[in-house]
Amino acid sequence: MTTDESEALDAFEHLGLTSYEAKVFIALQRLGSGTARDVARTTDVPRSQVYSVAESLAEHGLLDVQQASPIRYRPVDIEDARTILRDRFEREQDRAFEFVDQVSQEVADEETQEDIWTVRGRDRIDDRTVDLLSSADERLVFATRLPELFTDAIGRVLEEQARAGVETIAVSRTDTVCDRFAELEGVSVESPTRPHTDDHRSGRIAIVDDDGILLSVVDDAGEETAIWSSESLFATVLIQLIEANQHVR
Repeated sequence: MTTDESEALDAFEHLGLTSYEAKVFIALQRLGSGTARDVARTTDVPRSQVYSVAESLAEHGLLDVQQASPIRYRPVDIEDARTILRDRFEREQDRAFEFVDQVSQEVADEETQEDIWTVRGRDRIDDRTVDLLSSADERLVFATRLPELFTDAIGRVLEEQARAGVETIAVSRTDTVCDRFAELEGVSVESPTRPHTDDHRSGRIAIVDDDGILLSVVDDAGEETAIWSSESLFATVLIQLIEANQHVR
C-alpha cells in the first residue's frame, strides 16, 4: 500500500507528534541532515519555528543535534524512530486508560444498591448472563423457553457452578430446551408450575442467590432487551415475587 505525504503526516499526528514536528521529521528524512534554513526550504514550517520544533523532536529522541554554526540536525534511524514512537504511544495509552480505570472504579464505588441496568442485543445479554451466573455463591436459577437463548457458554457455566457445589436449577416449558438441560451434569431441571401458554415475549431469567437477577424480553422483530440488577433491594424483591408465583424454591 502506498501512502502519500498527507496520510503520513496524519499518521504521525495520531502517534503524538504535532503537525510541525511531523513535517520537520519527514523533511529531515528527505535531507538526511540539514540546518534550519534547509528544513524551511523543504517544508512550509517557518524557519523561526524550526528551531523549537527540532528541539522538541530531539527531546523525544527522534533526531540528533550537531552543535555547529549553523546548528545541523539529523534524524535517527527509522527503526529507532518507530520504536520510540511506539513506546511513547503505549505509555500515553497506559496513562489514559489508567485514569479511565480509576474513574470507572470511583463511579462503581459510588453506585447505589438500587441500580437497575438495561442491556440490549443478544451477544451483550449472553455475556451479562454468563457473568451473573458465574457470580453465584449458593444458588442459581436459569430459565428460558427459547433454545437460542440457551448458549453453550451458559451451559458450561451451569455445569461449572453445579460442580462447585452451587445449587443449580434450570427451568423451561419447552421440551427441546429441557432435553438440553438434562444433558448438564449436576443441574436440576424443572418445569414452571404455572406455564403461560400465551407468553410469546419472554426471553430468559437468571436468578443468583437472593440478590441478583436478569430478566429479558424479545420483541416481534426478534430483538432482545434485558434488565438486570445485582446486590440490590430491587433484585431481592423481584426474585421473591417471581419465585412466589412460580414456586421454584
